[in-house]
Amino acid sequence: MHCTCCGTELGTGAGFCAKCGARTTESETASSPQPASGLQSNVAGGLCYLAGFITGIFFLVTDQYKKDHFVRFHALQSIFLSVAWIAVYFALGVFLTILPGVLWRVGWMLHSVVGLGFFLLWLFLMFKAYNNEQFKLPVIGELAAKQA
Repeated sequence: MHCTCCGTELGTGAGFCAKCGARTTESETASSPQPASGLQSNVAGGLCYLAGFITGIFFLVTDQYKKDHFVRFHALQSIFLSVAWIAVYFALGVFLTILPGVLWRVGWMLHSVVGLGFFLLWLFLMFKAYNNEQFKLPVIGELAAKQA
């Protein structure tokens, strides 16, 4: 937004020009885009993983972030990871129901190790996104990069 009197660049929401002191019109201040939140791309990218596919979808459809390639990538990777996590847990659950008693304990330990692995991966991806890194998971990351 520029001052109508002297042409000086005005900050967002400025009521007066800093150079000439002219008052800005309401239409100028109303038309200037106001940020919905103060989140930077790295914070939004990290938050994409917070609640899995729910926050991934939220950041994917939010107007402020839907054109940001970095946030779109992490939102899509979060959604794909959540779907993979649910599919693996479902498959392990089916596998545990068909195991006999003695092997059931081994299967339950496998279930716990896989759960811990997904949890650590989740933390790692949030950390990488917060550090402005676009870490791609082997299959999921490539799909997310193509979609973003």
